[in-house]
Amino acid sequence: MRPSGRNLDEMRAVSIETGFTKHAEGSCLIKMGDTHVLCTATIEDRVPPFIKGSGLGWVTAEYGMLPRATNTRMRREAASGKQGGRTVEIQRLIGRALRAGVDRVALGERQITVDCDVIQADGGTRCASITGGWVALRLAVNKLMKAGDVISDPLVDPVAAVSCGIYAGQPVLDLDYPEDSEAGVDGNFIMTGSGKLIEVQMSAEGSVFSRAQMDQLMDLAEKGVGELATAQKAATA
Repeated sequence: MRPSGRNLDEMRAVSIETGFTKHAEGSCLIKMGDTHVLCTATIEDRVPPFIKGSGLGWVTAEYGMLPRATNTRMRREAASGKQGGRTVEIQRLIGRALRAGVDRVALGERQITVDCDVIQADGGTRCASITGGWVALRLAVNKLMKAGDVISDPLVDPVAAVSCGIYAGQPVLDLDYPEDSEAGVDGNFIMTGSGKLIEVQMSAEGSVFSRAQMDQLMDLAEKGVGELATAQKAATA
């Protein structure tokens, strides 16, 4: 039934290659099917002015797509002189999601910026960015701990995200682009490795959905995030 031939509760193939770039304190290339995202984490000994002197750390994110990440070339946002609304919304989402898994007191007064650059898009780029972004963050924090700059681990729980939706009348896990573009209901579920919710984005894209259907999607999301958390831990072990 699914264009990819996957089972309703089957994720796309997931791979996470760490240490993908030379200079960043943490980096990985995450592949979720044909969606590929480069995630890097940068440590800076400064924080935004609104928390300066508080002793709290900060985690933020930036997101972008390369011009040929999609089927047709997109104009670089730098060429237009500003970021699009979708880009701003997604990078704020990534930052919120990652901060939810961080003990900012333990991190200390420093900032970690996670950059997520989509090399190839086939649906679920924000979910892949959050999942890979946590891996890059984990690797950067490991360096802080190894150097003795951080005493206790500030990452309290892995953070991962997966999309679920109603496609052809059936609840499905991890939508690729052909499904995402035709789904009657589309949702992004951001959770911790222990199964706690951070954020849910759900909307009817042509047909309304019931509470029972939402519960089905939640069950699929829990399964998917559990698998992603296992992949994250294996990549950073």
